[in-house]
Amino acid sequence: MVGALSAPDPLRALAVALLNLSGLGLGYVLLRRWLAAALCWAVTAVLLLIALPADPDGVPGGLVVAYVIFLLLTAGDGARRGLRAPAEPAPPETRAPGRSGLLRPPVVLALGLVLLAVPAGGAVAYDAARDEAVEQMLLDRLADADALVAKGSTDSFAASKEQYRRALAQYGELAEEHEGSRAAKLVPDRLGKYYTTVGGPYAKDEYCDAVEPLTYLRTVPDVVDKDLLGDLTDWPDDRLATSLYECGASRLGVVGAGTDGGEFGVLMRTFPDSAQADKVEPAVRGRIKQLNGELSGGDRAPCTVTEEVRRISDTASGLPAKSATALTGEAADVVESGTYACGVDQFKDDDFAAARQTMTDFADTYKDSKRRVQAQNIAIGAEIAEEEAAAGKRVPSAAKPNGSGLELVISNDAPDDVEILFTGPVTGKVSLKACGSCETYSSESSGRTLACEDTSKNYPKSRLVLPAGDYYFLYKRADDTVDNANHTATSKIESGYSYTDCTYVVQSDPWDLDLPELALPS
Repeated sequence: MVGALSAPDPLRALAVALLNLSGLGLGYVLLRRWLAAALCWAVTAVLLLIALPADPDGVPGGLVVAYVIFLLLTAGDGARRGLRAPAEPAPPETRAPGRSGLLRPPVVLALGLVLLAVPAGGAVAYDAARDEAVEQMLLDRLADADALVAKGSTDSFAASKEQYRRALAQYGELAEEHEGSRAAKLVPDRLGKYYTTVGGPYAKDEYCDAVEPLTYLRTVPDVVDKDLLGDLTDWPDDRLATSLYECGASRLGVVGAGTDGGEFGVLMRTFPDSAQADKVEPAVRGRIKQLNGELSGGDRAPCTVTEEVRRISDTASGLPAKSATALTGEAADVVESGTYACGVDQFKDDDFAAARQTMTDFADTYKDSKRRVQAQNIAIGAEIAEEEAAAGKRVPSAAKPNGSGLELVISNDAPDDVEILFTGPVTGKVSLKACGSCETYSSESSGRTLACEDTSKNYPKSRLVLPAGDYYFLYKRADDTVDNANHTATSKIESGYSYTDCTYVVQSDPWDLDLPELALPS
């Protein structure tokens, strides 16, 4: 039968309340309220399932508040039930005067106070676990950043640049937003490895490949606190200066080196007071001198050497003003010599069209050059050799008709202008105006018989005095609409003679031309 209610016992009520606050429902166990105790166990178990294992975000705040309210309700309900618990007879084997010592309210009260440490200790332990979870999360982020850097090291900087940027952002976030964490304390070491990885090409002496990543590393202080970087702030400077110098030296005179000074220009503008910048001007000057020596005794063709000097001059023009002026002036002297040597070499290689163009350009560009006259002669000889290859067997000298030698008088018996180029012991050209009263001849025989024989006509003439020797002539008609307007002839000038030459046009059909060789009068 149900026992009668005992007298109110506040001490027992407090003990039951404290036991329920442990979250284990022990107050209900004391009162043998098993259903209520089971409810406490179920609620606590659900909380543990949600909370464990601890993660960085912790338990949702609403759930914690709800659980605390639940514990307060169970404490209040336990206190109410314990205040007037029904008096039940003690089992025969435990029946004794008074209550059992283990169930006396003072003992239960002490036990309840001790068990309050369970939720309190659990909260402390959970916070510690959550802190550890946060640390692990931050260490995972650090590892992710490390992986980005490691992956970037396997490819070119251009392909890995975005990965490096992301890794740097993660390092900065860890150090600045999670200061004091284990991960943050590892960031300075990671930044050192970051710099050496990004600047890896420098360690391999791949100087041109190192320029871009080292330039990028100089921008890192704009993203990451300089106090965090420490000595790394200046780490790229000397390495970049060295890379710019070595790369510029290796690319000096190479196609595509640029007209803005190339790497040398960047070096002198970025690190003007560096030891590397001081070496630029001597290096360029030394290369110019070396190439100048190759023009007279090198294995490479003069045209190739000259083009390299031109490219060096283009690069030098982009250097700071004082250096640019000095170096481009020195290069210009070598280019002048090289251009002339190039034209001579082209002539010797039977590339007469190129030689003519090169020497014509030389004469037009270097009007005060001592070699201008010979350049003009070589251009004339090359033009003749384009029509008559035998004329290119010997490079024309600088000699021109100078008033000593044998006389050659050339007359024009044709209705158009004619220019006559010649080369041999001397080289030159003359121009004759059209003969206004002259006409073309219908046959070669009539031309040979009648040309320049009409004493009533005033034929345009030119008098040349030529040394003895073999000569090649090229007659160039002004009327370039006529087929075969150019005509070549050869002649041997010998001592004891005077020579005449008459040019005329034979037109047996609308555009058939013929020109005589030199006539040798008795």
